[in-house]
Amino acid sequence: MESKTSGVAQLFLRIALSLSFLSAVADRLGLWGQPGAPGVAWGNWENFMNYSNTLNSFLPASIAYMAAVIATAGEILLGILLLVGYKLRVNALLSGILLCLFALGMSLGFGPKSPLDYSVWTAAGGAFLLSTISSYPYSIDYSLSKKS
Repeated sequence: MESKTSGVAQLFLRIALSLSFLSAVADRLGLWGQPGAPGVAWGNWENFMNYSNTLNSFLPASIAYMAAVIATAGEILLGILLLVGYKLRVNALLSGILLCLFALGMSLGFGPKSPLDYSVWTAAGGAFLLSTISSYPYSIDYSLSKKS
């Protein structure tokens, strides 16, 4: 049986990962403000695509665009599923994989310091750790397991 503290810790990690994904999507859709506003990385899809194309410069333009769209859709889906706590093991694992892909792209596009400065490897490690937890109190998964 896991302690209440570990339940709260995994909930905190889920929320942090979830909101990080959703915040990044909100930024590229302009929901955090216009380009150049304080705390805004991209401010619109065009600026995000310029950034994404730098990360994925080894891909043809059409594939790089699809990669950005797929990554954005993945961030939305994983962000929501982590937040509500549904199918956490698989979604945490997929989150770790997605974060590793981001970190590799950042390393190739900007050098190895960039993903370290933004703690992308740390977030990936947290996601992988989350995927190994045996029980997720405060989640849809936990509620469903109690009904079985």
